[in-house]
Order: sequence, then C-alpha cells, then structure tokens
Amino acid sequence: MTAKRIVLIQGHPDIAAPHLCHALAAAYTAGAQEAGHIVRIVKVAELDFPLLRSQQAWEEDPLPAGLKQAQADIRWAEHIVLFFPLWLGDMPALLKGFLEQVARPGFAFEHEAGRATFTKKGLAGRSARVVVTMGMPAMVYRWYFRAHSIKSLERNILGFIGITPVHTTLIGMVGDFKANDGSRWLSKLRRLGQSAK
Repeated sequence: MTAKRIVLIQGHPDIAAPHLCHALAAAYTAGAQEAGHIVRIVKVAELDFPLLRSQQAWEEDPLPAGLKQAQADIRWAEHIVLFFPLWLGDMPALLKGFLEQVARPGFAFEHEAGRATFTKKGLAGRSARVVVTMGMPAMVYRWYFRAHSIKSLERNILGFIGITPVHTTLIGMVGDFKANDGSRWLSKLRRLGQSAK
C-alpha cells in the first residue's frame, strides 16, 4: 500500500480533559502510522483565531497567523479526518469558525480578479472521513434526523471545495458505553487508520 498524507483535524473544543474524540483520534493515528502513512494533527481548540463577522472579512482580511500552518497542512494532505462531538445537533461552533476561516477564496476555491470563482475547487483530489460522537443512538440521528448537519458539512463545505468522497463514522450513546463498546470503536478507528480511509 502506498503511504498517504493524512491530516487529522481534532474538532473537540474542550482541552481541559481527554474525551472520546481524543481517544478515537489517537487510535486512528496509531493505525495510520503503523501502516506507514504520514499524519499531521490540527487541534482546533489550541489555535488562536477570531470568528468571521462579515463577507468582506472573509474575502479580504488576511488569514490569522495562528491558522497558516493548519491551512498548509490541509493543502499538503491527501486525506482529511475530522473528529468532533455533536452539540445541539451540529458541530461545535469553534470548529465551524475554524472551517470558515481556513476555507477562504484563493485557498478553498480560486479567486480571480477580485471575485471568487466557485466552480474551480481548490481542494479537489482529496478524500475525507468525518467521525462524530453523540449521546443519542446513531441510527436515530442518521434516519430520523437524516444526519442533517453531517450532510450539510459534506455538501456545503467539503464537497463545495472539492473534497470527495466523504465517509462518515457515527458513534452514538457514548454516555452509556459499556467497557467493550469503547474498545470496539478504538479497534475500528485503528483499522481505518491503517487503511487510510
């Protein structure tokens, strides 16, 4: 198997204590490195950046210095893996703010003569996996709620900038895990890392 360049984006906003998202990301990283893949890690909670407040700021303001390495890592990667907990039915606001900042014209899609050219996707050729933890059963989120926020992420952010295919791993009922549940998911993420999927 050819080694892949992987960037792992840890989107859990709490750095005060380890969470399941961190353990899952560590398992994925371990599997990927065992198989010879190259992994870079972006920890969104440790980055310093403001939220965007206008279209003009998004189009014209310089990228905050604290995000330049993260943007470079995303450009470098062939495969992107996002980890986050479901909060109020969606990704945490800090992760959304991060994605808004890095997905700028000239990076996420081409920028010509002062205007964004949305048909020329800047990150085409990359694949992604989205790993989401949640308190509700994953089947309820997927089928009753139609995984609305994940579909929005796939279509309106990742797909919009050329990242495809996008695969998802939904992990439900995390507050009621039994001892073997955690081990089973860690093993699965390790295998996904080994295959760079």
